[in-house]
Amino acid sequence: MTFNNYQFKDYIHQALAAANFERPTPVQEKLIPVVLSGRDLVGESKTGSGKTHTFLIPIFQMLDETADQVQAVITAPSRELATQIYQAARQIAEYSETDLRVVNYVGGTDKTRQMDKLQSNQPHIVIGTPGRIYDLVKSGSLDIHKAKTFVVDEADMTLDMGFLETVDKIAATLPRKVQILVFSATIPQKLQPFLKKYLSNPVIEQIKTKTVISDTIENWLISTKGRDKNAQILEMTKLMQPYLAMIFVNTKARADELHSYLTANGLRVAKIHGDIPPRERKRIMSQVKNLEFQYIVATDLAARGIDIEGVSHVINDAIPQDLSFFVHRVGRTGRNGLTGTAITLYQPSDDSDIQELEKMGVAFLPKLIKNGEFQDTYDRDRRANREKSQEKLDLEMIGLVKKKKKKIKPGYKKKIKWAVDEKRRKTKRIEARARGRAERKARKQEF
Repeated sequence: MTFNNYQFKDYIHQALAAANFERPTPVQEKLIPVVLSGRDLVGESKTGSGKTHTFLIPIFQMLDETADQVQAVITAPSRELATQIYQAARQIAEYSETDLRVVNYVGGTDKTRQMDKLQSNQPHIVIGTPGRIYDLVKSGSLDIHKAKTFVVDEADMTLDMGFLETVDKIAATLPRKVQILVFSATIPQKLQPFLKKYLSNPVIEQIKTKTVISDTIENWLISTKGRDKNAQILEMTKLMQPYLAMIFVNTKARADELHSYLTANGLRVAKIHGDIPPRERKRIMSQVKNLEFQYIVATDLAARGIDIEGVSHVINDAIPQDLSFFVHRVGRTGRNGLTGTAITLYQPSDDSDIQELEKMGVAFLPKLIKNGEFQDTYDRDRRANREKSQEKLDLEMIGLVKKKKKKIKPGYKKKIKWAVDEKRRKTKRIEARARGRAERKARKQEF
């Protein structure tokens, strides 16, 4: 199926052809008809599935170009994400013969100027961060009470960043019959009260991507046990020789620490996290594009939504607390058919997280640094499992052997072994039942 099979307006077809969009992605093919039907929608899909055009194309298709009023409101949790959506919308609007007013309202821009401009005319499509959009609505400058469509993009990230309350206030000012489209990589439990409050009998679609991580990416796993992590990362940078490497950290404090260390060791390193002012962040991104840096140290929330080309390597300083962020991190490299390498540093306490990622379909290659090069090593489970089983046996035996007398009766060792085996079987059954309950509970999620 191609986009030519759809009865879109001429300028939409022209815009799609100019962008070399021939075929809809699985998400677009499934959800564009749903959006055009006017139904509320919850679309659960991963990054890179083409969801931006899933809602933009129907919005332009349903747009009344002659009406001087806001017809669609789109919120995104970060300036970078909002700007990306805005650029995609502008690309479509440029091909319209009618002057389509598409605006981008984000923090760090001149609010007074935006309010003055709104006095002369209202935009057709509003895109922006929740805080700035709500400020303009609250001041009476932006009139959205006749909007037909409301899009909440990256709803899970909106929740994580504490913007859901503001989105709720925006939704409260919209007409009762507004169509609401919510897109998210995951649907957290805490999002459900919002969905139940505003969405009327929504279509809920979970679009599974064929592979979690691109086939062009190699996922290396390197242990930090007994090593200085900063020194280890520095050694890796010397061996990798990247075109551009992104180093992801879990906290702002760790970003500051690692940035200072690598810079002190003569590396060209940029730093991106939530405390960097918008103007400064914009300047850094411009320098990154001009290849003034070879490394970027970034936190998840600051980096998500920033599109950086040419990332050859990704280093995970630690496994993210939210495992869904792992896919976002690693997906920065290996784009457009190019190869990429993602290196994840771990310690023994991360084992359960690694197992969860493997269940999600992430295949790791265990590596170590030896003799000035990356070398294959044995699987991390080999020694761990042996030690674990031996330790468990010892503990069980202690409990049983404490009861033994000086004179050992024949068959006593066998009895110990039977007791230990029975205990293990019971433990496995309990764990299996717990997993089953958790899976059933997850399937029962309702909106």
